[in-house]
Amino acid sequence: MAKDEKKQDKKPTRTPDQIEAEKAAKVAKKAEMAAKAKEAGTAAADKPKDEAAPAKGKGGKGATGGAGRKKDDGVEAQAFPKDYLPRLKKRYEAEIAPALMTDLKIKNKMALPRVEKVVISMGLGKAISERPRLEAAVKDLTLIAGQKAVVCKAKKSVSNFKLREGMEIGAKVTLRGNRMWEFLDRLIILAIPRVKDFRGLNPKGFDGRGNYNMGIAEQTVFPEVDSAAVTFHQGMNITIVTTAGNNDRGFSLLKHLGMPFRQDEAAAKKAG
Repeated sequence: MAKDEKKQDKKPTRTPDQIEAEKAAKVAKKAEMAAKAKEAGTAAADKPKDEAAPAKGKGGKGATGGAGRKKDDGVEAQAFPKDYLPRLKKRYEAEIAPALMTDLKIKNKMALPRVEKVVISMGLGKAISERPRLEAAVKDLTLIAGQKAVVCKAKKSVSNFKLREGMEIGAKVTLRGNRMWEFLDRLIILAIPRVKDFRGLNPKGFDGRGNYNMGIAEQTVFPEVDSAAVTFHQGMNITIVTTAGNNDRGFSLLKHLGMPFRQDEAAAKKAG
């Protein structure tokens, strides 16, 4: 009994006025917190898009728009101005499309073959022992494409090549839309004519579905790359993916776009 009395004595006694005051303070605090949250939401909605926080991806890091991509230091893709239309795309719509309709005997313009995407890739087997080679290749590929390059990893281990699964052995970039048209324009007008001892593209580089593959021995043929600052010369493979469906229509599309195929083999291919 003595212990219960001591416990009762220790409990503070509150008057009804104090209880009501505490309740009013809690209500006021909740209202203040709700008002602050509302103000923060309004400020986030009014904030410009380019100042907004980046989207979160796996692992809590900023998402970069593709699986396996990392946020590395380097040249980032710049946005095109609004309503911008690349020169080659304008020429395709104004000149090439009507010529293709006549050449392929297609009446519906929507059925014409067109370029869907361009994939540029670099194989970097030597990067296993030379890490700077990979970094230099990613930097050069980003400059050439105008878009951040993605590092590719080995899918399986090969003991003969001292290769283990997960090693970084390549880089690639996929171009679509305006950036694809800009790259094709620079490839046809600037890069290919700078290839040493160039005798024309091989028309046998099609895969049977109208997609074309070609290789370039050095990245210095692109004017974006400073040849004096290049430490590693690296070749690349360029794949032009089309909706042609077969080699003949794909060849006709790329020929009208200005791809310089070899004249003798091209004539034999068309005649055959």
